Amino acid sequence: MSICVDSSFLVSKYILDPHSEEADQRMEQRPLVWVTPLNRSEVANAVYRYVYRKALAQTAADAVWADFESDFANRVWIEVGLPTRLWEASIGLARRYGPTLGVRTLDSLHVACALELNAERFWTFDARQERLAQAVGLNTES
Repeated sequence: MSICVDSSFLVSKYILDPHSEEADQRMEQRPLVWVTPLNRSEVANAVYRYVYRKALAQTAADAVWADFESDFANRVWIEVGLPTRLWEASIGLARRYGPTLGVRTLDSLHVACALELNAERFWTFDARQERLAQAVGLNTES
């Protein structure tokens, strides 16, 4: 089973939050989870924003990032490139669903990645992204 995720899912795997338990449960079966360079960038920004907000010490954030990178080396996450039609697909989603769902750029980019990569599932803890994913027929269940 191929699964695309967004950064909310990934961050919940490394920093304890209200979704961490569900993220852990979804990963118990060791599914094939695709992670794009966009995801990696967002995770880095999210982790180090915790330092800015004084919710994590720098050393703790560095340890989280090291764990994330280690999981790449151990193939917990499978890195995939950004699809060539990503931007056009994202624009199409924005034009079609922006007026009714209020999607943001990152929402449409993540969902467009899942669509263009033909992912079987899309996992997110972001309600707006989940609504968009469901609207285009992506399976958001575990």
